[in-house]
Amino acid sequence: MAGPSILVNGEPGETVSVLDRGFQYGDGIFETIRVADGRPDFWERHMARLASGCERLRLPAPDGDLLRCEAGQLCEASRAGVLKIVVTRGIGGRGYRLPEKADPTRVVALFAAPGYPESFVREGVRARFCRARLSDQPMLAGLKHLNRLDQVMARGEWSDETIQEGLMCDAANNMIEGTMTNVFIVRGGALHTPDLSRCGVLGIMRGIVLDLAQQLGIETEIRAIPRDEMKSAAEIFLTNSVIGIWPVRELEGRDYRLGDVTRKLIEVLARLATD
Repeated sequence: MAGPSILVNGEPGETVSVLDRGFQYGDGIFETIRVADGRPDFWERHMARLASGCERLRLPAPDGDLLRCEAGQLCEASRAGVLKIVVTRGIGGRGYRLPEKADPTRVVALFAAPGYPESFVREGVRARFCRARLSDQPMLAGLKHLNRLDQVMARGEWSDETIQEGLMCDAANNMIEGTMTNVFIVRGGALHTPDLSRCGVLGIMRGIVLDLAQQLGIETEIRAIPRDEMKSAAEIFLTNSVIGIWPVRELEGRDYRLGDVTRKLIEVLARLATD
């Protein structure tokens, strides 16, 4: 695929108004969805999160059937890709006050698959800690909103291509997430992932992994994880809806093994993806 295929409010195009509140204020929400064999993966989960996010932002949600139709139009001929759906509050006057009647902008775009090597799943990736901290804002916690400057600044901290992800903490030095992933650790055979009630994104794959762990009888806990606790983890892995699961093989010079819990979850997720 030479370039992204994009629909703006249902029409082919690549531009929105400079007066759009998504451009002016980051006033909107988005979903990033893996596409395989012409089909967006875990569509219902993504749509449920999109609808929930729109409700929390008091933003009119797009019609689900319309989104499915537009996504199908772009994805039907794609063997592998990434579908991005962006919904903004649309054009509004100057100032932060919400318009009395929003006219949302809807963008549906299909991009080429990122082409990560299979070794990232089989052997793991290298990661680092970021200096940039995540902003504490419970009102926006969990949302995949358009305000991504925390992640932009964190990702700008390294250019070493052998490092695939940077891990971010909050102001209290608790582990929260990666710049583009959720984080899990394994200790004593149990699975732990950070509490995201004050900041961070509730990733679709994070929810899937928690569900799979419960089905497999793996003990799980969502809690505050101090950064220093990462050193004593037996296993660490990262998730998002495009990469699935990446084990961490090295973090800040410390080596980690691909353990039984991570391996089992990767195997089950792979079978789930082919069903």
